[in-house]
Amino acid sequence: MKQTILTPKAEDSGKRADVYIAEQLNISRNAAQMLEAFCENKTVAKNYRIRSGETIVVSIPEPELIDSKPQELPVNIIYEDDYLLVVNKPQGMVVHPAVGNPDGTLVNALMYYCKSRLSSINGKIRPGIVHRIDKDTAGLLIVAKTDESHNALAAQIAEHSFTRRYVAVVYGRLKEDSGTINEPVGRNKNDRKRMVVTNTGSKEAITHYKVLQRYQGYTYVELTLETGRTHQIRVHMLHIGHPVVGDRVYAKGRDMLGLNGQCLFAKHIGFKHPVSDEWLEFEAEIPKFFVDLLHKIEKFKEI
Repeated sequence: MKQTILTPKAEDSGKRADVYIAEQLNISRNAAQMLEAFCENKTVAKNYRIRSGETIVVSIPEPELIDSKPQELPVNIIYEDDYLLVVNKPQGMVVHPAVGNPDGTLVNALMYYCKSRLSSINGKIRPGIVHRIDKDTAGLLIVAKTDESHNALAAQIAEHSFTRRYVAVVYGRLKEDSGTINEPVGRNKNDRKRMVVTNTGSKEAITHYKVLQRYQGYTYVELTLETGRTHQIRVHMLHIGHPVVGDRVYAKGRDMLGLNGQCLFAKHIGFKHPVSDEWLEFEAEIPKFFVDLLHKIEKFKEI
């Protein structure tokens, strides 16, 4: 157990203790509420209103050590060569181990399949992982086998030269046939696990959308990422009033239509091969849960 000493400034006066601690430690508010905090040797309640100049001592447990280990798990390989793989990740699978998900992840499966021959750029927890998609988002991911290919692929992501297209079913009827959402995305200051459109501590985020089919109460859309921020599509669609169907974080309280996660699928990916410079494009078939939802709302289809 280690201790961190925080000294609130004038602009922090009046904030709830859990909100202030979350901001200072860059963690979620829920995580902040789990920590012990003291002021003048007295326990600080989560709703305590802090004052400028006082000293807040926060006790932080030592981090849980996580190490990725090979596991024999099914993995859908779309393409493979000596330098990379393209994988179709199922809905519900976490990409790499973390606290709360120490195993059963895509990385565990890949370490077994590749005999641990994966790039080391992202360390022991995320070997081979160049980019990620959310646990409850299904679809295509590129995995690097060598450090050289990892660096080359990461450079393409940084310069936005990848092509990434998703399909989704969203709530409501989109009026325009196509459009662009250009709104910066950053962390929600009150809940560090959520993202939000904000001008504070944010990064540029651009999503292009095109309507594929309208239904009464729903719209089937194709979404092209120009940038790749955390939860970008989910946050952008919420921002324009059309959250993704089944999204348990950004569409809470709506009818989930029997889904176990958001109806969002990374269908297409295109990139330059890191060694040959050949342009490669891959497209995956829409998964069963997505097809089943389309059949379920078919009776609401607009002609």
